[in-house]
Amino acid sequence: MSGALERLHGLDSDLSGVTALVAGLGVSGFAAADALLERGARVRVVDDRAPAEGTPAAERAHLLDVFGAELVVGGDPDPDALVRTDRGAVDLVVASPGWRPTHPVLRAADGTGAAVWGEVELAWRLQGGDAGPPWLTVTGTNGKTTTVELLGAVLTAAGLRARTAGNIGTPLVDAVRDPAGADVLAVELSSFQLHLVRTVSPHAATCLNLAPDHLDWHGGPDAYRDAKARVYERTKVAAVFNVADPATEAMVREADVVEGCRAVGVGPGAPRVGEVGVVEGLLVDRAFIEERAHAAVELGALDDLVGLAGVADPAQVPAHVVANALAAAALARSLGVPATAVRDGLRAASLPPHRAATVATAGGVRWVDDSKATNPHAADASLAALDDVVWVAGGLAKGATYDDLVARHAARLRAVVLVGADRELVAQALGRHAPDVPVVRVDPPDTAGVAAPDDERARALMDRVVAAAAGLARPGSTVLLAPAAASMDQFTSYVARGEAFAAAVLRLTGPGQRP
Repeated sequence: MSGALERLHGLDSDLSGVTALVAGLGVSGFAAADALLERGARVRVVDDRAPAEGTPAAERAHLLDVFGAELVVGGDPDPDALVRTDRGAVDLVVASPGWRPTHPVLRAADGTGAAVWGEVELAWRLQGGDAGPPWLTVTGTNGKTTTVELLGAVLTAAGLRARTAGNIGTPLVDAVRDPAGADVLAVELSSFQLHLVRTVSPHAATCLNLAPDHLDWHGGPDAYRDAKARVYERTKVAAVFNVADPATEAMVREADVVEGCRAVGVGPGAPRVGEVGVVEGLLVDRAFIEERAHAAVELGALDDLVGLAGVADPAQVPAHVVANALAAAALARSLGVPATAVRDGLRAASLPPHRAATVATAGGVRWVDDSKATNPHAADASLAALDDVVWVAGGLAKGATYDDLVARHAARLRAVVLVGADRELVAQALGRHAPDVPVVRVDPPDTAGVAAPDDERARALMDRVVAAAAGLARPGSTVLLAPAAASMDQFTSYVARGEAFAAAVLRLTGPGQRP
C-alpha cells in the first residue's frame, strides 16, 4: 500500500496524491468515488456498460463527472491501461460487489501492487476503524436482511442511534459519512462484499447459515464458504453461530478473533451455558449474564414473533424466523442492550417486503410473494411452512442444483409453474423426484432484463404465470412465488419480480382481496 494511502484513517483524511480506480457505477461505487474525491484523491470510475440516458446510473455518472472524476464507461478498454495513470499504477482499486475476482481489470490491478478493496473496507478506514461506531455484522446464505432489520429495531428500542447499512441498501461509506452520526451500525454483508474485507474488526458478528449459492461468482462451494467465514475475522466480543448449522460453528472455531472474543451459539432448543435459545415458548439468554452457569434471562417470547411471521399461533412461527430473532438478540446483547429492549424491538419489527408476504386470499386460495427466495435454501424454508402448494419457481440458478429441494418437498406440491432461463434445471429435478406433479412452463424464459414491474413485458409474463397457477390451485391451496433462483434473467431485481407478481395477483383477484 502506498504511503499516501496510509493517510486514510478517519473522515478528515487528506488523500491528495492518491490515485484510485473505482470499478462499477452502482450505488456503492458512486459512494466510494464520491468519498475519495471529497478527500482530494484523483479518481477514475470504470464500468463495462455505459448507462442508459435517464437512468439512476446516468445521473450518478453525471454527478461524478461534475465532481471531477474521470469516467470510462462502455466499450472495451485495455485493462492494463485502466489501472495506470501518468503517475504510474493506481494506488487503490475499489471493486463493486458485482465484479468477479476474475474480471480482467481486477486481475490487472493485482499485478501492479495496488491495494484492492471493496466499499466495506473503504468505509471501515474512513471511519477510522475503532474510532467510529461499533459494527454488528451479519452474513449467511439467507435471512441477512431480516436479521439486520430486527437488530436495528432492537437497538432503536434500547434508545441507541442505530443505522442499518451495507448489503441491506445504504452503502457503508454513506453511513459512516452521515453528519447525524450513529451509536452503532447494524451491517449486512454479502459473500461478494466479504471477499474484499481486509481490516474490518466488528464488535460482534454472525453467519446465520450456509448453503450453496453464488457458486458461479466464487468458482465453487469452498470459496463461497471461505468468503462467508471472513465475517468472523478480528471480531472483538461475540462470534455468534447457529447451533443447527455445524458449518457456522466450524467457521468460528477457525476464525482469527480478538483475544477474549466468545463463541455464542443460538438455536431453537433449550440453551446451554453460553447460548441463546428457546425454553417453553420463551426466548432466553444464557450467554450475556453473569450467572449464566445456573440461570437465564427472558428476552421475549414466540408470541412476540407472530406479527413478524404473519401467523396467529406462536407454535406456527417458522424456524427460520425464530433463528433470525435469536441471532439479532445475541448481537444486541453483546452490546449490553437490556432484555426488555429485545422484547420491544421484536414486537415492533416487521418483515421487509417480498419475504413470505401474503398478497391476497380469494376463493380459498392464498397467494404468497417470497420473491426474496433467490436460492434453494431460502425456498426450502418457504415450502416447509406450507402444504398443498402451487409452486412458482425458476430464474437464474447461479450454479445451484434442485434435487434435494424437490425431493424434500415433493409431497407438498400440487403443481409447479416454471419461469426463467434455468427453469429446466428445476424441471429435471421434478422429473426425477416428483414425476406425477403437473408442470407448466411459462414463456418467454428470458426477457433480457425487464426494466420495471409495470413494464409491458413484466405485466404480460406475470399475468400468464398467475393465470396458470390459478388454473392449478384448489380451495385450500397456496400459490407460492419462491423462485429458488435469481431474477436478473427477466427482472432487474427480486423486488421488481415480487411487485410484478403481486400486481398480477391483484388484477386477477381484485384489490378488495388484499389480506
